Formats: sequence, C-alpha cells, structure tokens
Amino acid sequence: MTCLFVQIRCRPGTAYRVADEIKLREIHSELYSVSGPFDLLLKMYIPDGEDVGRFINDNLLDIEGIERTETTLTFKAF
Repeated sequence: MTCLFVQIRCRPGTAYRVADEIKLREIHSELYSVSGPFDLLLKMYIPDGEDVGRFINDNLLDIEGIERTETTLTFKAF
C-alpha cells in the first residue's frame, strides 16, 4: 500500500459537506480539519501499483465543493 497525504481546499462554507462525503466513500485512513491555506488533511492508502493521479481523480476530485488539492507521496516511515 502507498500512503498519501492530500490537503484539500474547499469553497467557502463547504468543508463540512466535503468531509461528510469523503467519510461516506470510505477512502481515507484519517481525515482532519486544519488551519492554514487548506481546510482538510486526508491520509489515505492506495493499493501498490495503482495510478495515484487516477485514483485521486476517480475517488476524490468529483466531490462538489473541492476547490484545490495538494498531494504528498510518502516513501519511508521512520
């Protein structure tokens, strides 16, 4: 499994609705409301060999209210 962190910026007033939709899809390991330039921080695991961009596109980016994302790939846990 590949661990990803996805920061999500939502349109104003939509963060809770976006979070609720993510929870319904059960694609996350952890989901946090955060301060700063993004509204949500999503930790997820995708199957090895899965195309990261396609997985995010097909399972996350069609949620109404998401304005922008920034994805961080992980390599090694210490």
